[in-house]
Amino acid sequence: MKIEKFSISRDPVWYHAWPDVALAPDGTLICVFNECTHHCCRKHTRIMMCESFDRGRTWTPKHPLTEASDGLDHYYNCPRLFTLPGGRLGVIVDSIPASGEGGDGMKNAVNAIYFSEDNGKTWSFPEVLPLRGIVPDKIHVLDNGRFLASAQYLHEGKLSQFLRYSDDCGKTWSDEILLAHDPRYDLCEVSLLPLGGGVVAAFLRENSCRGLDCFKTLSFDNGETWGPVTEFPLPGCHRPVTGFLRDGRVFITYRFHQGGAGGMGGSSQNFFCAVTDRESVLAETRKQARTRIIPIDYDSAAKADLGYSGWVQFSDGEIYIVSYIVDDMVERGQIRGYAVDLGHKMPGTCCACCPTPEIGTVKCGKNPE
Repeated sequence: MKIEKFSISRDPVWYHAWPDVALAPDGTLICVFNECTHHCCRKHTRIMMCESFDRGRTWTPKHPLTEASDGLDHYYNCPRLFTLPGGRLGVIVDSIPASGEGGDGMKNAVNAIYFSEDNGKTWSFPEVLPLRGIVPDKIHVLDNGRFLASAQYLHEGKLSQFLRYSDDCGKTWSDEILLAHDPRYDLCEVSLLPLGGGVVAAFLRENSCRGLDCFKTLSFDNGETWGPVTEFPLPGCHRPVTGFLRDGRVFITYRFHQGGAGGMGGSSQNFFCAVTDRESVLAETRKQARTRIIPIDYDSAAKADLGYSGWVQFSDGEIYIVSYIVDDMVERGQIRGYAVDLGHKMPGTCCACCPTPEIGTVKCGKNPE
């Protein structure tokens, strides 16, 4: 496997964090992120963008999508970037009351979408959604045309995930649906994975900081109802970002948070990706699911902070990931890109006759048909 690292944006004054990336129809890579005072201080926030015209090897200087929040009654948080059918680009951004996430702050957070019709050159004024909550997922479009939007807030004392859907391309939205709540866990930062035929998987961070697994829940009716949450074998998984690769495998990027007492630079110094498959996504138990976990980067800073990410795949199979990390910036987050060539196929089962078969596009050697 080959990993190349690239600098996207770094600034000695501002903290850069929580990026996402999309591939525009004309081949432009677009990265969106938050420029702020610090992870733990949001006196200044502004959503920024960079573009790359050479597959993420070089990037334009950052430029603003939003105004700065200085002096406003809210601050910007975690932008997510997505492409709609037909090539329309969108950015969903949550705005949190200036008083912070405490109390009803999360529930009162507002989510708005900015659209681009010209490959990210210009962006519309924001359209406010009825969706409330923080750290929204991308807008996902199902095979029946339904839009899904999801965010989180405190519910009955626990972080819980909520969803709304639209069957008219975002003109109107459903009532709020409880996607994931469990009194044992703090469930948040969902990444939805549509599987077709009405089936949608939801991968979730568990936020007790105990190093627990990623959690998963399934819907079989286009997101209207959801099953119980089950463990998925990605220990310490924070902010999963899921999607299908071109060969049919499922790819997930995430921050590894091992839990424990902290110290030693915090409990999150590593950024991972994982490869799994459709059968594992649909599995009823943890034991039935297979994953292959791959290290992408390590934060060497004394006070490490990293791991909210986004990724795309080019037509030749190369995966391009964006994430943030402190590392050599010491006290400032920076946005970093990674070009990844997996260079392997995940061991699996293509037929009963193979002792060490492969899944994906590789055919069985004994039974090539």
